[in-house]
Amino acid sequence: MKKYDKLVKNAAGRIVPTEINGKEVVPYKGLRQHRPNGKKYGPPIPTCIDYPDDGNKTLESLADALKKCGLKDGMTISTHHHLRDGDLVSNQIFDIAHEMGIKDLVWLPSASFPCNDPLIKYLEDGTINRIEGSMNGPLGKFTSAGKMSGLAVLRSHGGRVQAIQDGEVHIDIAVIAAPTADPFGNANAIYGQSACGILGYSLADYMYADKVIVVTDNLIPFPCMPMQIQGNYVDYVVVIDKIGIPEKIVSGTTQVTKSPDRLLLAEWTAKFCEEAGLLKDGCGIQTGAGGTSLAVGLYFEEMLKKTNQKARFGFGGSTQYLVKMLENGVLDYILDAQSFDLEAVKSVRENANHIDLSVFQAYNYHSKGNYTSMTDIVILGATEIDVNFNGNVVTHSDGYLLHGIGGWQNCLHAKCTIIPVPLFRDRIPVIVDDVTTLCGPGELIDVIVTERGIAINPKRTDLIEKMKNSSLPIRTIEELKAEAERICGKAAKPKLSDEIVAVVKWVDGTVLDSIRKVEK
Repeated sequence: MKKYDKLVKNAAGRIVPTEINGKEVVPYKGLRQHRPNGKKYGPPIPTCIDYPDDGNKTLESLADALKKCGLKDGMTISTHHHLRDGDLVSNQIFDIAHEMGIKDLVWLPSASFPCNDPLIKYLEDGTINRIEGSMNGPLGKFTSAGKMSGLAVLRSHGGRVQAIQDGEVHIDIAVIAAPTADPFGNANAIYGQSACGILGYSLADYMYADKVIVVTDNLIPFPCMPMQIQGNYVDYVVVIDKIGIPEKIVSGTTQVTKSPDRLLLAEWTAKFCEEAGLLKDGCGIQTGAGGTSLAVGLYFEEMLKKTNQKARFGFGGSTQYLVKMLENGVLDYILDAQSFDLEAVKSVRENANHIDLSVFQAYNYHSKGNYTSMTDIVILGATEIDVNFNGNVVTHSDGYLLHGIGGWQNCLHAKCTIIPVPLFRDRIPVIVDDVTTLCGPGELIDVIVTERGIAINPKRTDLIEKMKNSSLPIRTIEELKAEAERICGKAAKPKLSDEIVAVVKWVDGTVLDSIRKVEK
């Protein structure tokens, strides 16, 4: 089976395949141009005949469960990333598969972390054919070197659930690590030694997979309440000593940046939102968990307090700082798909207005609307931005694949997308002529904030008009790029071959760009 075939130029001007890993795919057509057809995918119909009347679905080991699920060559195995770098379950799946002599598996994680680096040996020996999910650090370098047998596919969080729902990806076995569960398979993440707060990234997996295994280290009597996972979707329950390392599941140390330059970015970002009238009573915001983004959130809280206003909802992953906004009365709701620190986990458990939700609700583009277009302000990061405001978040200036997309693409559909970035990193300009990898079309990126000035997308004439008398240094993106090059010189283009090692899907399932092998 060929990794890819039949290259064409898509609507973004990028050369992409129309056949990937033996399946036909659709090239990117432009914003809001692709309409899906057909029906949502449906998993096989189960029957209670095949399940114990007493509700006890527990098995002795994960190996037993995988064997009972019929693990065989070529299957697709899915996992979630709520345990982050503390995950002790996902690697075990492939240890077992390797011991069984299974080959050519497809791993569909909602994200990968450094703890998954040991899986490289299984990519090398053929246990795993490819990853369809984020590839960070050594996994990214492995992929960029062209060593993966199949073609890697990168999707946003919303793109992943879209692909599962639409049947682009068929999950044979979903393995869901759950901090607390009962023998029937009901489970949640708010209690137990491995509590991570939310399990929303696994909803698509357990609803659409042929077989579902819940793995827990805290088995309690039926019923497990609340039910973030519903047991009537679950085939087997496995109890192990430890599903995660708590101090790595949630850092507990998510902190505001102390860098003067990053604090300036945060201050200017917040002031921009204030002066442009974006931060207002009843607004929806998403700020993220990076040090700069957290600082923006603190400024937002001060501004809302000062004007006696209240944001309606904070969206996306939650942190102690977002929790403080909720508890201090400047935020009505946290709508949460993942908890980034211990205070956020505690808040999910204790605050009625801290709502756990799924990526279906938040980001799925093949849905009857989602939450992103109702969000007023989104603060994001980027590895590169080009003069047309196109954004890159997966590759660095050297071309290596070192990040996943996460919810980044989905969040671009907010009413105002702002990207605070340093003008250069390690003396390499962040603003370039053309991004190495296109992850987000420039039409959706509204404002770039740097320590040398702020650029507003020319398409946002409304924002330009509002900020024409601003106290902030409003400049063109070309001026910012020229200043970076005066200081650092022009950014060198990475040395890339013609060989494609991965593709980037857009939120509607079309192929937005190709990632090429890095030449040493």
